[in-house]
Amino acid sequence: MNLHDRSVVLGVTGGIAAYKSAELVRALRQKGARVRVVMTRAAQQFITPLTLQTLSGQPVSTDLWDLTQESQIGHIDLADSAEVLLVAPATANMIAKLANGLADDLLSTIALATRARLVVAPAMNVHMYESPVLQENVERLRRRGARIVAPDSGSLACGYEGLGRLPDPDVLVEEVRAALATQDMAGETVLVTAGPTREYLDPVRFLSNRSSGKMGFSVARAAARRGARVVLVTGPTALAEPRGIEVVRVETAAEMARAVDTRVAAASVVVAAAAVADYRPKRRADEKAAKVKGGTALPLETTRDIVATIDRSRPDRIVVGFAAETGDPVEKARGKLERKRLDLIVANDVTAAGAGFDVETNVVTLIDASGVVSLPLLDKDDVADAILDRVVALRAAPTKPARAASRPARAASRRRTKARSNVRRPR
Repeated sequence: MNLHDRSVVLGVTGGIAAYKSAELVRALRQKGARVRVVMTRAAQQFITPLTLQTLSGQPVSTDLWDLTQESQIGHIDLADSAEVLLVAPATANMIAKLANGLADDLLSTIALATRARLVVAPAMNVHMYESPVLQENVERLRRRGARIVAPDSGSLACGYEGLGRLPDPDVLVEEVRAALATQDMAGETVLVTAGPTREYLDPVRFLSNRSSGKMGFSVARAAARRGARVVLVTGPTALAEPRGIEVVRVETAAEMARAVDTRVAAASVVVAAAAVADYRPKRRADEKAAKVKGGTALPLETTRDIVATIDRSRPDRIVVGFAAETGDPVEKARGKLERKRLDLIVANDVTAAGAGFDVETNVVTLIDASGVVSLPLLDKDDVADAILDRVVALRAAPTKPARAASRPARAASRRRTKARSNVRRPR
């Protein structure tokens, strides 16, 4: 989901990580959010209100006793306007206030008055973070429904190594999106495949394709936002691993097939977004092959079609495939929907502007037993949500649509019916 016109109040407290709030405001606004910033007095020692006002395009609130703002009951206006209250960075002091209901400054007062989802991102010295009283306060907030964004581990400004770093802005933006998302996939286990595979000729060379994995990663993140447990099986990509998702990294089509086989039993939804190689060399050389003058033949064999051979013994499982095509992608995708016995297939023309590999957008058509829906050019995150919207709709149907039988299966059925009709019954 995007954040277009969603209202986020960002609370910035007095830790060194407050300098990251400038990039966080920018990242939220790039996703379309309306951002209003509230700063504690200590936060202003690390970054100026003017900086965040310029980036947010909104006045920055700093004082519970500001006569101009409080003439309009400003703290209640901020509390009421928020859909999400994000406190990042959250110091140990502010976490204690939030956990114990104190309201002695503007930010803690807003937190007590708001009905918005609360997202808290602790950032501090590792020993402070690990202290029992801090952990008790964090757990108290979690029990009350706050989303706690665990800090990253690494080199801290105080010179220590360990937990305490404020996560990058894209992680915090994802937490805001999750806080706003409908939890309509809670209880589902979603298995997603993503990225390319590599089929080695020798230790140096391999066959592959242009897939970046972005579409599959977007689907995995979207499913996690909507409450699902997600397992992501991915070929080689340059993408960062999404938080809160089990990631299984593989290289070859055979490795991806094995990874899927060992995890599919638990999956209620399978989204096969990976661009699995159709062919591999018949023989992989143990040493780098020397260049041959005049060229050489390269014998190939087909790889296993993973999505077509997924175990279908679980009747409630929804299987989604992808068809990256050229020419007439919709007609080709219809054939794959039937042949591979899928519930839903996502078709796209990889030659279309803004679609295909290694870009942030896509143009797709969703095809299932009920019909065809063509989507406009969208960000891949929005495409992912559109796909999952359709999965949720299929799940909500009175009975999950039966997968279309393959042509050979239908032909065999007709032959059996004809044979039965030719059997003479005793009079």
